[in-house]
Amino acid sequence: MFFDQSPYDLKLDWGQRGARAAAERGDIVIFVDVLSFSSTVVTAVQHKANIYTHAPPVNDQVKAYAKELGADIIRGRAEAVRAGGHSMSPLTFSSADYDRNFILCTLNGAACTRIAAQAPALLIGSLLNVSAVADTANKMKLELGRAVTVVPCGEKWPDAIGAENNLRPGIEDYLGAGLILSRLSGSRSPEAQICIGALQSSGQRIGELIWESSSGRELRERGFEADVTYCCQMDISYAVPVLKDNRFVNGLRLAQKR
Repeated sequence: MFFDQSPYDLKLDWGQRGARAAAERGDIVIFVDVLSFSSTVVTAVQHKANIYTHAPPVNDQVKAYAKELGADIIRGRAEAVRAGGHSMSPLTFSSADYDRNFILCTLNGAACTRIAAQAPALLIGSLLNVSAVADTANKMKLELGRAVTVVPCGEKWPDAIGAENNLRPGIEDYLGAGLILSRLSGSRSPEAQICIGALQSSGQRIGELIWESSSGRELRERGFEADVTYCCQMDISYAVPVLKDNRFVNGLRLAQKR
């Protein structure tokens, strides 16, 4: 297969197409969507909520799925400001959400999750849980004997025309992917090495760069500065969301049960 980065243990691919390729290869997959699918899922799972995903848009099918699960649909930020409830802001989750069911429908992280659901293991990484997700992936790599692909999800151009590719790579996801790759053991593809190089060149300015990135500015200009600040924190969570039976649960809790 072209573009599969063989024969390396650690690979990097972008977006939904990269997610599908990684799953078809049988790799362990780690999704990184810092602002803020990944950060929201990590925070929700840390508070022991059950997170299900569904490809967008939110339609009658999604609403029926939510009713079946007894789940709340996580709203967009602007909608939640108007109507209340949980949103894509990770700060809307708390310990009060213990064992509650939620459904996430997003164009990036949730869509990628549905595409790669058949991967041997699917994990969610962010700045919040860099060390924990890397440690878990290293253990899974040894147990399963599989390579690891880290997938920065990126954003979508809202005004793509015709056959234009609507993926907009996000530096926040690329830097997060580099942090995780730098902590994984095994041979690195050139793509993975360059991603780590981008991380190293940023020095101690990761938070500053994400704050000033186009994704960071977009959220700040909409009044969600607190989300950007929160999502830029490093290693404040031990939660490792792992997809199991169509929902994300804490992979560290699963490991303790084995």
